Amino acid sequence: MVWTDPTDSIGTAPPGVTASILVRARNDEALVGRTLEGIFAQEGAPPFEVVVCDDASTDRTREIAARFPVRFVEPPPRPYMPGQTLNALVREARGGIIVFNNSDAVPVGRDWLRELLAPLLATPEKPRAAFANQQPRADAGALVRKDHERAFGDGRVQATWRFFFSLASSATWKWLLLEAPFDETIRYSEDVEWAWRNSRRGRDPVDIVYCPRARVEHSHNYTLRELAVRFRGEGASEPSSATARRSRANWPVPPARRSATGRGW
Repeated sequence: MVWTDPTDSIGTAPPGVTASILVRARNDEALVGRTLEGIFAQEGAPPFEVVVCDDASTDRTREIAARFPVRFVEPPPRPYMPGQTLNALVREARGGIIVFNNSDAVPVGRDWLRELLAPLLATPEKPRAAFANQQPRADAGALVRKDHERAFGDGRVQATWRFFFSLASSATWKWLLLEAPFDETIRYSEDVEWAWRNSRRGRDPVDIVYCPRARVEHSHNYTLRELAVRFRGEGASEPSSATARRSRANWPVPPARRSATGRGW
């Protein structure tokens, strides 16, 4: 679903509802400051806290993040499993709304958070997960720009795909994540597995909503070797996921049709 309702038609958050913005970081000294500046510049959204989980950065990422009014939460012991870290952060969060935003996903404008939360606040009683429009950085190559326009943009292309979701800048309710946590046994595609599984559950399936007006700057100029490693890891995650173990036909995508964003099919 592409969210097109005007934001000013959405009411305010229910009384007492706040958000927790969870920022996972590792060696992002070049961008983490811009990301946090953008987060704290947001307007018209519910009150929020910012929780930073620094995964053993060896550069100045943690030092830069500490300049902002954030709360640090340490990751679970290694080996690193993304679902385990995400579930731990959700449990630590104090807000009723969980916003995931990578440390290198820089909010564009002061309305990113308001636009991202609009689908949730429109129907607070409904299980929903929303994800933002990821725009390419200034240094993005031509293929990366084309890929992002297809995967994100106005949403018309992704609407023709069987399934699409990205956790890099996204939001949902804490109660939903506690009720249906991330799979802690897979190393890649934990976000797609979570969204696919919960959007197809029998009782109260989760609406997956794309918010084109909620914009972040987020792209990577992957080398062919890096893409191969990423696709190999995501492909390996498919049969090991809880969804795919029941039936590989349930998994949303053949690996050959992957987008370079890693999330579009």
